[in-house]
Amino acid sequence: MKLNFGDIVEIVDGSLNNEEILQKAISLKPWRKGPFKINDLLIDSEWRSNVKFNLLKDHLGCIENKVVADIGCNNGYYMFRMLDFKPTKIVGFDPSKRCYEQFQFLNSLFKTNIDFELLGVADVPNYKHKFDVIFCLGVIYHRSDPVQMLKQIKQSLNKDGVVFLDTIYIENEQPFALVPDTSYAKMSNVYFIPTISALKNWCKKANFKDFEVLTTCKTTIEEQRKTEWIDGFSLEDFLADDDFTKEGYPAPKRVYVKLKV
Repeated sequence: MKLNFGDIVEIVDGSLNNEEILQKAISLKPWRKGPFKINDLLIDSEWRSNVKFNLLKDHLGCIENKVVADIGCNNGYYMFRMLDFKPTKIVGFDPSKRCYEQFQFLNSLFKTNIDFELLGVADVPNYKHKFDVIFCLGVIYHRSDPVQMLKQIKQSLNKDGVVFLDTIYIENEQPFALVPDTSYAKMSNVYFIPTISALKNWCKKANFKDFEVLTTCKTTIEEQRKTEWIDGFSLEDFLADDDFTKEGYPAPKRVYVKLKV
């Protein structure tokens, strides 16, 4: 058996029944995060999640020998990628049963010691232990009270804890937030899209002391696109053009920040 936790999280194992693996993977669609490869089967997920991970990986030396949480972990792609950085422990949190089932399927092959909890961010402060490093990627704009979410994350950290956070943001120097009407880029569960200065103020209100912008980037159809593994719509269907969503809002850009307590 050969494992590779690179851009494509991959296993080569001649003992596997390839047809059974194919049918199981199809039954677990849609695959939003990835890609994964099992022998010759490529699960070409909607998001090329390696793009996001590779924006962060030069900053991940801090997770070695640390207890790490991934809040909103989806099917575990980022957690599998973190293994090469040698954390002591990784725990993923996501209330989605489909994401849990995808993770269980993958981990039955990879056989890692990663834990997956069917819990959301509000449950993390009461978890059985605290964390040295917390990742919370692509979650905050889905929360109706982003400052409360940040406080819950802070409560879940050990002393000198670190948070890696990303969000869609809008360009403006002022501390404003866009409040979409019924949807943003066809997502109905988006509450607030901040400017970077508004995000900084949210973090300050949650009593984080350090706020470091790591990078910003525009979401493109090279990163998020329709594939046969989602059977639905994707970014190209949600944009009016390169600059605006179908609703007339600014097209998604993301900011990645590192917070410290």
